Amino acid sequence: MGIEFTQMQRNLAATWDPEHDETLVCLDVHQETHDVKSFTFASPEGKRFNFDAGQYFLFDFPTGSEGEARCYSISSSPHRGNAFTVTVKRVPGGKVSNWLHDNMAAGMTVKGQGPLGHFVRPRPAPTKLLLLSGGSGITPVMSIARDLADSCERADIVFLHASRTPLDLIFRDELSCLARRMKGLRLHFLPETVVGELDWHGLTGRISPEFLKLAVPDIADRVVMCCGPAPFMAAARSITAALGVPASNYIEESFDAAVIDEPGLDVEARPSTRTYQVEFSKQKRTLEVLSEQTVLAAAKKGSVRLPSSCSNGVCGTCKSKLVSGSVEMNHNGGIRQREIDAGMFLPCCSKPLSDLVIDR
Repeated sequence: MGIEFTQMQRNLAATWDPEHDETLVCLDVHQETHDVKSFTFASPEGKRFNFDAGQYFLFDFPTGSEGEARCYSISSSPHRGNAFTVTVKRVPGGKVSNWLHDNMAAGMTVKGQGPLGHFVRPRPAPTKLLLLSGGSGITPVMSIARDLADSCERADIVFLHASRTPLDLIFRDELSCLARRMKGLRLHFLPETVVGELDWHGLTGRISPEFLKLAVPDIADRVVMCCGPAPFMAAARSITAALGVPASNYIEESFDAAVIDEPGLDVEARPSTRTYQVEFSKQKRTLEVLSEQTVLAAAKKGSVRLPSSCSNGVCGTCKSKLVSGSVEMNHNGGIRQREIDAGMFLPCCSKPLSDLVIDR
C-alpha cells in the first residue's frame, strides 16, 4: 500500500512534457447542445498539464488509414490541470467532427501535441476585458472566463457571445451561473433568431456598431479577445476599430485557412530568386517552387492536396516527412525538435533550399 501511494504521488507530481508525451486517454464525453460535445482528456500516467487559457491541442485522430490531424481549443480552466477539455461542434460533412461525435468514448486513446498557441491574455493582465465569441469560437474564451473565475482575479469583464439561435448557445447555463457569482462579469447573449425559443426576452441579430455601443459603452478602453467564424471576426475587427479600440488591444484566434497566395513573387523582378523541383511522392506530382515561396503555398497553387489549418507554423496540421533535400523552416511551435530530428517539417512555413522529395 505504501509503495502504491508513493507511486501515485510521483505520478501526480509529474508534468506533461510537450516534447515527448503524446498519448491521451478520453475520460468523459458530455453533450453541450444538440450538435456540440465536450471531450475531456488526461494523461494515462496521471501527469498534470500546464497550459494557458486560450491555447489548443493538435490531435491525430484514427479516422482512416492515415488518420487526420485537427486543432481544437481547450475550453477548460488551466487551474484544473489533471485533465483538459475540448469542445467540438458537429459540422455537416466534417470528417473529423462527425467521427468524434459518433465514435469517441471514455477509455479510448488518441495522440495529441500541445499545448500550443498564443491566444492568451496579455501580461500583466488587463483590468478591463471584452471576450467576444461567435458559435463554437467560444471555446478558448470560455477557458479564459473559467481561468478568471477559478483564480478569483479582480477584473472588469464583458462576455458577449453570438449564436444562430438560443438553442445554439454553448455553455449558456454555466455562463449565467458565472455572471451571478462573479461581480466583475457582465454577460450578453446575441442569438441571430429566436427559432426554438419564442419566449426569448433579449435582443437578437448580428453584432453591429449600434449593438456594441449599447452593450459595451466603454469598449474603447478594453482589451478585446475575439474568436469565431471568419466573417464574424472580420465584422468584429472592423466594428471595434471604428469604435476606438486600438489595433494593439484587439486579439483574435482562428483556425480558418489563411490566405496562402504569396503576391509579389516575380522571378524576373527578383533575379536572385531560384526555382526548385519539389516532388510529392505519394501523389506522383512534381512542382516548380520558388525559393521565396513556402512549400504549402506552391502546393495549393498547383492543386496538390496537403492538409493545412493555421498556415503560419503554429498548429502542425500540415506536418510532413521530408525524404530528401533541405528547407528553411520558421515555425511557431507547431513541431517538436525530435520530430525535426526525425525528418519531419511544416510545409506552411518552409521555403526550399534545394530540390525536395516529400512523402505526401
